[in-house]
Amino acid sequence: MSWHLSRGTVTLVACLALGQLVSAQNPQTERSQTAAVSTPETPAQLPTAQQKDEQREREKDTVTQGPQRRLPHQRPITTSAIEGLVTNEEGRGLAGTRVILRDLSGKTHESITNGDGVFRVIDLDASAYQLDLRREGFQDFTRQDIRLGSSEVLSVEIKLRAKEGNLAPGPMDRPLAGAVPPAAGQTEAEAQEPYRELRRRPNESAPEQNAAVQSPPTENENFEKKTYRWDITNGDPKDPLNAYRRYAAHGEYDYTSGHWWDPFDRNKLKGDYPIFGKQTFFAFNGSAVTALDGRRLPIPSLVAARDPGESTFFGRGGQLFLSQLFRVTGELYHGDTSFRPKDWRVVFTPAFDVNYLDTQERGIVNINPQKGTDRFDSHIGLQQAFVEYKIKDLSPNYDFISVRAGIQQFQSDFRGFIYSEEQPGLRIFGNLKSDKLEYNLAYFYHLEKDTNSGLNTFHDRHQQVMIASLYKQDFFFKGYTTEFSYHFNKDDPSIYYNNNGIITRPEPIGTVIPHGIRSHYIGWASNGHIKRINVSHAFYQVLGYDTDNQVASRRNVPCAAGFGKCDAVDINAQMAALELSLDKDWLRLRTSFFYASGDKNPRDGIARGFDSIDESQSFAGGDFSFWNREGIRLTGTLIGLKSDNALFPDLRASKNEGQANYVNPGAYVYNAGADFDITPKMRWAVNFNYLQFVHVEPLQLALFQNHIHRGIGADYGTGIIYRPPLSENIVLEGGITGLTPSRGLRDVYTSQTLVSGFALLKFVF
Repeated sequence: MSWHLSRGTVTLVACLALGQLVSAQNPQTERSQTAAVSTPETPAQLPTAQQKDEQREREKDTVTQGPQRRLPHQRPITTSAIEGLVTNEEGRGLAGTRVILRDLSGKTHESITNGDGVFRVIDLDASAYQLDLRREGFQDFTRQDIRLGSSEVLSVEIKLRAKEGNLAPGPMDRPLAGAVPPAAGQTEAEAQEPYRELRRRPNESAPEQNAAVQSPPTENENFEKKTYRWDITNGDPKDPLNAYRRYAAHGEYDYTSGHWWDPFDRNKLKGDYPIFGKQTFFAFNGSAVTALDGRRLPIPSLVAARDPGESTFFGRGGQLFLSQLFRVTGELYHGDTSFRPKDWRVVFTPAFDVNYLDTQERGIVNINPQKGTDRFDSHIGLQQAFVEYKIKDLSPNYDFISVRAGIQQFQSDFRGFIYSEEQPGLRIFGNLKSDKLEYNLAYFYHLEKDTNSGLNTFHDRHQQVMIASLYKQDFFFKGYTTEFSYHFNKDDPSIYYNNNGIITRPEPIGTVIPHGIRSHYIGWASNGHIKRINVSHAFYQVLGYDTDNQVASRRNVPCAAGFGKCDAVDINAQMAALELSLDKDWLRLRTSFFYASGDKNPRDGIARGFDSIDESQSFAGGDFSFWNREGIRLTGTLIGLKSDNALFPDLRASKNEGQANYVNPGAYVYNAGADFDITPKMRWAVNFNYLQFVHVEPLQLALFQNHIHRGIGADYGTGIIYRPPLSENIVLEGGITGLTPSRGLRDVYTSQTLVSGFALLKFVF
């Protein structure tokens, strides 16, 4: 008998398990189950004809869920969950209610209702559970035999009864936001029931129940293929992607629409869409720069002075210079819009400049005093015209090697100390090791510059420059980039008069004889940050020779084999620069030191004064330094103490049209300054420099003057940089600078303070 009961028990358990399995696999099994255990239907429980009609009417309003779609190869979720709303008898959500679920094995899962009385318990296995609710001031609630199927989400609503003497609902007991009002669509019996199942639904990430073996969706079932990736809307202006406006108000916000003339708008002229095909683009850029500079410089009163009765040696040094520069660039290229280096590109940039200079003395605007005291000039130059071709991709990480031929812009180091030009040349460049290494091999054959605008002409300059450089990122420190470079300057003998009738090659001082220069620059520079400190440094050693330096009066002895090193001045000069800065919120504090070696003995056959090839640097204050931005002519000569936009007192006739001069006094520059970001659009800069000559002997030799002291003076400036659209499309810059001479500059000129006020307006399309 005992054996018979055991076998019956086993049989009953097996039948129940088999029935549960068949019910789980049958897609027609009704999911709307109650908490109580159901019993088999009897004939009295079979639906009548009227009930069948009502059932069909309800099925018309039922939304049939389509097949589940998921990403290919995504692992389906097979666990279940219970979510619910806990309220009081008035329908207010009860926050802070403790929810405890306990399965048949005794394992518990706990949760707490949120501020609206909602809870959710996830990652549950298919089983029967006991539900317990506990909250202070309310009667405990327990519900047993809540059954969950595999990959099922059960939604319930539970009402807790308050204990006798419970306080009125407080701020933590509030209606659920957006919930159905209490008793809406319920019978009276349902409204009184403390526990109610709202629905059962399959887990959205669960696999289809009616598929024996589910294969992953194909790519076309999950994605829509678009072969033209640049405009997936096909140019439809009503498409939400084209007419998207995140903000109703006008202003500088993302996704605002523009016009064809707006550089922020997407159009073919800005390279946002291919001009033809799928990877050939055209980009148009234009700029207009208006510059105004009013200055007071030390100007000698020459023989043909404006005021013949003037008794002082120095005349009136007031000058006003106005320039308007237009540049237009058209670029046609093949490739992508970002990251991937271009396969090929063609760039063409003409420029047009008009300028006006008004002075208070004769002999400034032109060597001929009859030309008066003002000058109006204009010039058209070709600043870029090159073809670039990518030779090969070297790795999947965008490493490449390319070649560029034609008139092109090139700056050889971070700060432009040695070479920054737009000249015809051939350049091979690229990168290695995921852009950790960058390299350049460049050769340039120089054209003459227009005297008053600085733009290119089509005349031969008789100068060639060769450059090799290697950049290494994260050099010892993350974010610190270093560069090793070599420059070779081959400047052949020539005679040249500029547009104002002044001879600039050779220098109009001493014995005027054409001479050639062969100089080699070996350099190490860096730019970046070490921890919080921004660091920028440079060091250059110059070697070579000058066949006949004008300041040192070394005579050129003809060589039997032609031009070569005969009675030459050997070059051995150095330059060093270091800038440190610290950013703190809206403030940048900076300090720097600059050294250019000078020549202590101009006649010893060794030129020890440092000079560049053709620099355009921004250091020790840049535009907000009088010494940096203004050129000063050396008294009684046609050469300059220094050129404009330069730090070196190189005694050079012209930075653009003259030759490098390595017999010069050199300079020390001690700098301190700060940049204040007043607003994201406006920056205020202040700058101070103290300047000294390294050696004054070249000045004494050139001026036939003894006892010149080393002190140059105190250089200071301040100004504002304002960008109205918070970009580089519109930039306004203005400031004032001054130089108070020290004893050395007073020995050469006067004690009068030199000043400059400037303004710049730049538009870029």
